[in-house]
Amino acid sequence: MLVLAVPVVGFNDMFADLLGYQLPDAGWVWWVSPILGTVMYVWGGRPFLTGAVSELRARQPGMMLLIGLAITVAFIASWGASLRILDLELNFWWELALLVVIMLLGHWIEMRSLAQTTSALDSLAALLPDEAEKIDGDDVVTVAPADLAVGDIVIVRPGASVPADGRITDGSASMDESMVTGESKSVRRETGEQVVAGTVATDSGLRIEVTAIGEDTALAGIQKLVTDAQASSSRAQRIADTAAAWLFWFAIGAAAITAVIWSFLGMPDTAVVRTITVLVIACPHALGLAIPLVVSIATERAARGGVLVKDRLALESMRTVDTVLFDKTGTLTKGEPNVTGIEPIEGHTEDEVLALAAAAESDSEHPLARAVVGAARARELAVAEATDFSSSPAVGVRARVDGTVVEVGGPHLLDQRGLDELAVADEWRTEGAIILHILADSQVIGALRLADEVRSESRDAIDALHAAGAQVVMITGDAQAVADTVAAELGIDRVFAGVRPEDKAAMVAELQGEGRKVAMVGDGVNDAPALAQADVGIAIGAGTDVAIGSAGVILASSDPRSVLSVIDLSRASYRKMKQNLWWAAGYNLISVPLAAGVLAPIGFVLPMSVGAILMSASTVVVALNAQLLRRLDLTPAHSTSRFLDRDTSG
Repeated sequence: MLVLAVPVVGFNDMFADLLGYQLPDAGWVWWVSPILGTVMYVWGGRPFLTGAVSELRARQPGMMLLIGLAITVAFIASWGASLRILDLELNFWWELALLVVIMLLGHWIEMRSLAQTTSALDSLAALLPDEAEKIDGDDVVTVAPADLAVGDIVIVRPGASVPADGRITDGSASMDESMVTGESKSVRRETGEQVVAGTVATDSGLRIEVTAIGEDTALAGIQKLVTDAQASSSRAQRIADTAAAWLFWFAIGAAAITAVIWSFLGMPDTAVVRTITVLVIACPHALGLAIPLVVSIATERAARGGVLVKDRLALESMRTVDTVLFDKTGTLTKGEPNVTGIEPIEGHTEDEVLALAAAAESDSEHPLARAVVGAARARELAVAEATDFSSSPAVGVRARVDGTVVEVGGPHLLDQRGLDELAVADEWRTEGAIILHILADSQVIGALRLADEVRSESRDAIDALHAAGAQVVMITGDAQAVADTVAAELGIDRVFAGVRPEDKAAMVAELQGEGRKVAMVGDGVNDAPALAQADVGIAIGAGTDVAIGSAGVILASSDPRSVLSVIDLSRASYRKMKQNLWWAAGYNLISVPLAAGVLAPIGFVLPMSVGAILMSASTVVVALNAQLLRRLDLTPAHSTSRFLDRDTSG
């Protein structure tokens, strides 16, 4: 179009007169602008003309109808001038060419921006390897990831991507999970832990049993969520569409008044010029671009930061939330028992007690046993090999370690041996902890305190939420003592304890009944009714369960600080929406009267060409302003620190 526009403008006599140069004295010169201008109108104007027809058929006037009307009026007036039917001053070929080129430029900027937005989906798809190494008997065969089945064992070599969701059956590795969580720091994954398709084993090889393939993988779920979010509508988008419709009638009314007044003043040619200029200026291209571009970029940016926006309305609502309700288990805590205290008797050390307990528990598959062994491994203790292992349900385990009979168990074990608990047990029990005593040759040598460990990130998340002006509430099915202990450790404002899953939604409604805007953060499965009841439902933790219909926002990681990323993004995108709407709509409201000639009595008349340039410039401004959202760092750590820094500085 630009190639055609150059001769249309350059060989237009009115443009030549404007710049003061002479055109060649040849008959063909006169027809260059009309012929090429017609091509531009039919070819370059086609997207706007077809859009205008669609809006007419749907009886929903908007931006395309205004653009189509403007270029059509300019086209007809210019042919009238070229054929000497109308005054030569109505020769608008150069303005028509300029308008089509600039409008197509704005349209290209919009499409390019939206293409960059959807590139997040392409990059997610590219994370999967082209081939997977599957163990087939004694052989290793190369297959496409799409040909894998649940239960297959695959080899992931150092530096390679995981081809499907699965469970590690052999080996351990530091995994790059940034595509899921948004965090660049690698995470250590051990035998028995789950890994997600597309993540990378950075330092060691693994054997993985495939647990999900195709559309059931977390990666496919993420892609679907991003696609659905980009296709969904929102309150802000509906406001923009309504504004565009009102602007159409505003433009038509202004054009009609302009035509009548200038004609009444005896200047019909000026009436046509002013009417066309009004229609050009009123084209709401920038207004139509203002909201969808911001939301699309915000959605894409969120996905890269580990925040998956399923419902755009939820993202918009997050900025107004004043109460965040956390489910405790698996959200603020890790959802599994961990050793949180060791009490040795005199003559023994913490490491000695823990090492003996770990040795005795090493052959057990019980969650408490795994917690004890994991604690010893975390301290890098030397755990001796045990023999003669046996276990008794509800009592404990027994094994021989370096010639010593070691027993680990709860209160029933002590009852059987006629032994008393350590004094610290009463204090631990009031906190809701699980207590295991360790016996060596039938003598108590120490005790272990086990509890659902609080995530290290939870305190920062709650502090940042307080800095953001939100009240933090915790809800749990655990006993009041357990809940109060966690709440006191984290600084939580309010606690609902002993709540059954089916009653959580009622707790959300109770908070809403107090006039609060509530965001519910849960695991997305048992908390589904509460997530649906909340003003904003946030499911935490990546996996196949994230696609439930009850949550509007999905946090790809299990980091509670990601809630701050949602608030950060909501507030930032809302600021951009307001800025773009004010710029786009405000520009039109001011420029239309100028285009109509309201300042003509003092000698100022806004030319149509200048109006086209300014109108398209507003589109560029809106597009560039929206692009600034890409600079927002939405990793949980950065978003949290921003709120904490504001609180400190404020």
